[in-house]
Amino acid sequence: MPGVDHCLQEAMTIPGAVGASIVDYTTGFPVATTGAAPNADHEGAAAGTAEVVQAANSRSLFVSAIPHDLLEDLIITTAGGYHLLRVVQTEFDSRLVLYVWLDRVRGNLAVARRKMQRLADELVAS
Repeated sequence: MPGVDHCLQEAMTIPGAVGASIVDYTTGFPVATTGAAPNADHEGAAAGTAEVVQAANSRSLFVSAIPHDLLEDLIITTAGGYHLLRVVQTEFDSRLVLYVWLDRVRGNLAVARRKMQRLADELVAS
């Protein structure tokens, strides 16, 4: 997939970025990874990312009643970091999510969300 390596390189320039990946959330397969992963396990992190996205997409509590109001991103906070998941929206039935792990002290959640939005849009355009 063109642009994947560039997307992850750019994701790692987000202040506080510890690691990043692009995950197929239907299979839990990491399409590409860079940097560190929780518990030093990129495959486990990808599987966990897939489970979280699938849960949010399948639960009526998180599904909007507004037509075409799709899930954009999910944020999980821990004492030491932020885990940001950005769904890559495409014209076709894309099942990709951009995942970035941020250090809580060095990261800026607002900046990271904006940059991830731009990266996901660029990934689709490439």
